[in-house]
Amino acid sequence: MMKILFLACLGPKTGNCTTAERIRSHIEAAGHTCVLRDTADFPSPRDVADVMTQDPSLRGALAIHLYKGGRLLLDIQVPFGIVFGGTDVNEDVKDERKRAVMECVLRKARFAVAFTDKMKEEAELFMFSQSSKIHVQPQGFETRVAPCFCWRDFLQSSGIKSENVDDLRVFLLVCGLRRVKDPLYVVRAFSEWHAENPRVALIIIGPKIDPVFTEEVKASVQRSGGIFLTPEREQDELHAAMRNSFALVNSSVSEGMSAAVLEAMDLGVPVLARNIPGNAAIVQHERTGFLFSSPEEFICLAKRLLGAPELMERVVTNAKRYVDEHHSSTRERTTYQQLLKSLE
Repeated sequence: MMKILFLACLGPKTGNCTTAERIRSHIEAAGHTCVLRDTADFPSPRDVADVMTQDPSLRGALAIHLYKGGRLLLDIQVPFGIVFGGTDVNEDVKDERKRAVMECVLRKARFAVAFTDKMKEEAELFMFSQSSKIHVQPQGFETRVAPCFCWRDFLQSSGIKSENVDDLRVFLLVCGLRRVKDPLYVVRAFSEWHAENPRVALIIIGPKIDPVFTEEVKASVQRSGGIFLTPEREQDELHAAMRNSFALVNSSVSEGMSAAVLEAMDLGVPVLARNIPGNAAIVQHERTGFLFSSPEEFICLAKRLLGAPELMERVVTNAKRYVDEHHSSTRERTTYQQLLKSLE
């Protein structure tokens, strides 16, 4: 059995943190010891190398994101693996300096994990010589729902007062408040729709990651009718809110694989997701969810869904079947445990 250093971006209640905790559980279930640390704790690769030197029992390492995490492993003398993040293949490959670092990380890594075939294809486009190292393993997950839930209590606990809460059709947008998640993309169009139909509401929920952008979101929400902003919640309460919403919305500019989208699909909630590669890899339009390419198209799809219960039932049934078949936590655990053997 090994003691493994695991680096990830560990912002509280973010998708990265949830993914890291789940992978850590897979590592520890195999009998290994996993030391999970935030990449923010290490200014440079030298700092990680010093930790490894100070604790000789650390015999391997793992990191999420080739650039954010993997670059910090370049000075260590033990084998390591790497997990691609959406930022790697959607954003960082466009930067020549970052791409060079990522190529170096991939050359040195014993293995790499991509969440989708599309992510692997994008990586191979820029780092093709190392493609044999890249294994495709979709994210697995398990939903946990709090037993009691009430929208009125949920909003009031965030200091939000709204009349006729019980009659609302809630569209839930789950994201950390940073520009790449782009929650403001649909705000204006949704607010105009709310003026026509006061029974629809958009709730944006998630941690404040970018302070400047958070203030922009707050200001926009305050100017917009039918839009609410509420802080992040514990996972079981978030899942309860998700299950009690009319639909989940994803408006990100870039995604690796959205945990919130998969969780909604598992919970029987229809998904309306921006048509970007990361979302299109798991959402089939009008089969397991809906993809939109503009705020106006989002509103058209939302209105259509409100008036088509049979369509909604068909889509959520297909979506649930999809996640059961392709996003098994058990299968994910087996994959990581097998890959870790290459570090021994």
